[in-house]
Amino acid sequence: MDVRTTLERLREAARRTVRDARLPSGPLLRPTRRAWQFDALVALALGIATVYYGIDNANNVVVREIAPGVERVVPRPSGPGGMAFMVTLAVIASGALALRRRYPLAVLCIVTAATLATPQSVLRLTFYAFVIAVYSAAVYSPYRVVTLAALPVSVVLVGTSGNSVTPIVPNEYIALLILVPMAVAAVGLRTWKLRTDEGRTRLSALEREQAEALRRAVEHERARIARELHDVVTHNVSVMIIQAGAARKIMKTSPEQAGEALLAVEAGGRAAMTELRHVMGLLTMADQGEGTDGGADLADTAAELAPQPGLDQLETLVGRVRDTGLPVDLTVTGPPRPLPPGLELAAYRVVQEALTNTVKHASGATATVTVEYGPERLRVEVTDTGGHPGAAAGSGRGLIGLRERLAVYDGTLNTGRRLTGGYRVEALIPLETP
Repeated sequence: MDVRTTLERLREAARRTVRDARLPSGPLLRPTRRAWQFDALVALALGIATVYYGIDNANNVVVREIAPGVERVVPRPSGPGGMAFMVTLAVIASGALALRRRYPLAVLCIVTAATLATPQSVLRLTFYAFVIAVYSAAVYSPYRVVTLAALPVSVVLVGTSGNSVTPIVPNEYIALLILVPMAVAAVGLRTWKLRTDEGRTRLSALEREQAEALRRAVEHERARIARELHDVVTHNVSVMIIQAGAARKIMKTSPEQAGEALLAVEAGGRAAMTELRHVMGLLTMADQGEGTDGGADLADTAAELAPQPGLDQLETLVGRVRDTGLPVDLTVTGPPRPLPPGLELAAYRVVQEALTNTVKHASGATATVTVEYGPERLRVEVTDTGGHPGAAAGSGRGLIGLRERLAVYDGTLNTGRRLTGGYRVEALIPLETP
């Protein structure tokens, strides 16, 4: 049973290998017009050179010294038929190079067949085209498995056939064949260095632009909040001042009108508070999609007129988070004492934002909330154990909003991954000594 299972697995692996070999590892290359023109120029230049070589060497006899004092006469194709045969081979091998980027494997097969058919005495007709075809298949073919198998086969066939003697290079061309590759390598190295430097410069510029954009966004957000709060409060407070002054002047002479003025003051105060809550609710709702400030997914923004939350409502917040399926432990150490409402709200938002991020980006984790009342500072820490691999990362804007909140009270925010896995958010807020 085990042997049969092993054989079936081997056959399945072989079928997958054959199937995968037929599939491209990437999209087929679509050369640009400039690439087509360059390849056509290469094919034309090599074709003219090899055709001229074939015509010029027809009916010639080559004498090669294969050993000291031992010479070998190598006749070349002669007659009109021999010349036509050499020209045909040169045209086929060189002309195929015009398609070397678009169909590299097909070009390799055609040039290999032409090289195998080339007589040993005129191997120069197709040898250079064969070298270019091998290079093109290795660089441009999307069928990597087939290419890795075809390249050694082509090289072995050409090397072990009767045409195993490489073409002889005349002495006057040796220096050129050495200097040209060196020059090409030097130009390529310089181009690579220039592109690397340009890429590094662009990356630095992009980082500076992102930092500047982030700074402008923070400044814009501060200005927008200040402007909206000013617009909301100024009108109602101005009306309240006028009505209160009028009530003071007519308090003794017209108590009924003074009462109406005081009612207007009360209404203006309520309107100012309502508008303030609407503005803060608008900011929270606008930040829901971005995860900016306030832990929007867990906040009940419909209750704009409810009192702003504080640390005494952490149990309710943790309970709502537990209802989403995230286990959360809450620990409070130190003697709790009354704190400024804005400071409590900032600490509450730290817990809210951290738990929201855990729900969003750490599915399957557990979280721990710690609130520590110290003599000189309030410490709020939220940690999680980390979620499943592949969880989406946040934008980080929520942490920016928290830092802006804490900065109002000279507080600091420390965030980062834990050595044991997961994430940690810690806020330290100075307190006045009681």
